[in-house]
Amino acid sequence: MAENENGQERTEEATPRRLEKAREEGQVARSRELATAFVLLGGVSGLIGFGPGLGRALADQMRFNFSLSRDVAFDTSLAVAHLGASVSAAAWALMPLLVLLALAGIAAPLVMGGVLFSSKALMPKGNRINPLSGFKRMFSMNALVELLKAIAKFLLLAGLAVVIITGLEQRLLAMGLQALEPALAAAWQAAAWAVLGVSCGMILIAAIDVPWQLFEHKKKLKMSFQEVKEEMKDTEGKPEVKGRIRQLQREMARRRMMEAVPQADVVITNPEHFSVALRYDPDKGGAPVVLAKGVDHLALKIREVAKAHDIYLLPAPQLARAIYFTTEVDHEIPSQLYLAVAQVLAYVFQLKAWRKGEGRAPQPLGDPPVPEEMRYDARGKRAEE
Repeated sequence: MAENENGQERTEEATPRRLEKAREEGQVARSRELATAFVLLGGVSGLIGFGPGLGRALADQMRFNFSLSRDVAFDTSLAVAHLGASVSAAAWALMPLLVLLALAGIAAPLVMGGVLFSSKALMPKGNRINPLSGFKRMFSMNALVELLKAIAKFLLLAGLAVVIITGLEQRLLAMGLQALEPALAAAWQAAAWAVLGVSCGMILIAAIDVPWQLFEHKKKLKMSFQEVKEEMKDTEGKPEVKGRIRQLQREMARRRMMEAVPQADVVITNPEHFSVALRYDPDKGGAPVVLAKGVDHLALKIREVAKAHDIYLLPAPQLARAIYFTTEVDHEIPSQLYLAVAQVLAYVFQLKAWRKGEGRAPQPLGDPPVPEEMRYDARGKRAEE
């Protein structure tokens, strides 16, 4: 089992943050065998496809350069122009093959790990130039695996080459009876297809190496349980800090809630343990909104603020508990409580008008009707339960 520098076993899969950090440091799964297979197959395919045209272009350049006249050879300006034309023609002839090789070299990392540029990977590290670290790498298990892989690749490709050359034996012998130009063309085709066949052996090697590299990369990034815990603390914050933040958020929300109490039309109470402040704006329509609510000490504070601003306190235990347990602050009351709250607000508005000398005194308000499914006890459990 892999261990970290503290001797703890790495049994946990890498977290998303660990994977992201590893990628930032340039640590991604790579397969040199896959890259080699892409470049070899791309190069051989390019030679097969562009070979005839490339051969003709190079033959033309040889004629062009070997037929150099004396005047051009002894005239510096003409010689430079001749060289420029020769280099330009050769570059244009090689351009398709070079582009194909570049695309093959880019395709390999795209297939495995994607394109990645990391400045951290370019930074010098002491363990890379440390002789002791170098000896450890030379005689490590990874070095042994790489040696076995190299031997296996050699044996596989050599065996494949022997099989291909054996299959081309008759064709190769027949070339000795042909004229020069047909023999050269046949030799070119035989060599190209032979190299292509040997290069295809890299596909098998890459098919074995890619899963191995993915496994090794995943194993290397594994974490111990303690490392996972430390990362969670770093990313999500320490418990005491999070608790302090939640406490401050609750205090801010409570302060805003208490500042809204003076705007209430009525405060419905338990009358001791619960307090709920309601406001109804007939101009906006909709249902009454809960401006503040609290239990025990907070309920007492709400009642104190309400008394200081001459807001009516209405004892209605069932209704107070129903609103408290079903409605959040700044939300409208549920439709099941419309009737009960409408009676309360009608009574409060009529009482305010009578105190101003408008209208007559309202009749005493009984216990507002609260539906059976909206009845709660002091612990928040429904009465029907």
